[in-house]
Amino acid sequence: MRSRPKTIALALCFVIAVGSLSSCASLEQFMSALSNLQRLKFRLADVSNFSVLGITLGGKSALTDFNVTDGIRLVQAFSNRRLPAEFVINIEAVNPNDGRGGSPQTVSTLTGLESRLLIDNVPTVVGNVDRAIEIPGTGQSTMIPIRISIDLYSFFADKGYNGLINLALALGGANKDTTRIALDAQPTVTTPIGPIVYPGRITIISKEFR
Repeated sequence: MRSRPKTIALALCFVIAVGSLSSCASLEQFMSALSNLQRLKFRLADVSNFSVLGITLGGKSALTDFNVTDGIRLVQAFSNRRLPAEFVINIEAVNPNDGRGGSPQTVSTLTGLESRLLIDNVPTVVGNVDRAIEIPGTGQSTMIPIRISIDLYSFFADKGYNGLINLALALGGANKDTTRIALDAQPTVTTPIGPIVYPGRITIISKEFR
């Protein structure tokens, strides 16, 4: 749960530390920009383009769905203590700064979403956006792709071969379960007074906007 007094205190500490805001007007600008940033909401929408060793998992739901050649490659990779996977996590972002409710309509430009990937609550690799993304203040959602590269063996070797392949299928196969994935993230947004980093971390999940 977010604590607004704590957030304001963190913001003020930031202002004092950087020494870049020298007037009440600039302080008000900063606080307004921070408030707009806090209104942004994020949700894990989907996982796409999931592959292991370059083998696409879309449409596969069981070990028997792999052909013989791919099966041999996977077994060899596991024997060599590696199982590299690549995929995209699509984050749905909503900017409610639409001019209603007393706040001005604003466009937020997301320049960073540094994110630690959690799989079954296990912290793994870090990902980020690879370009600035505008989130208009229209109430409509914007998709933000986070590209992930991970060696599943490094984090889940204890599951064994079958367990690892079944994990990959659960994350990116035909019956993928996005509830097993979360992102521990910290947004950075460009504002008229410069980039602002959210003064805390948020956990992005698939069940709700946060």
